[in-house]
Amino acid sequence: MTKKQKLEHSELAGEFTDDGITVLVDIFRTAGSNEDWTMEVVTQSEDLIRWDEPFATDREAFDEFLAVVARDGIRSLLEDEEPSVH
Repeated sequence: MTKKQKLEHSELAGEFTDDGITVLVDIFRTAGSNEDWTMEVVTQSEDLIRWDEPFATDREAFDEFLAVVARDGIRSLLEDEEPSVH
């Protein structure tokens, strides 16, 4: 039986609201490690968007999220006809 890895969540993770839309930004890595950070966004309709590339710091991950929202709008994270890849 495999043990489930414990995760360390960034203090930058949490709910983010823009243009009347709230998403959950989760930035995490294996607890007690110096691994890179993974970022996922969960939409109100429970769609999951995961960034393919890890980030060296949690701040870099959150800054990337903010850049996507500033450039494309938060609605770009909502379900489209084509899956969203970042």
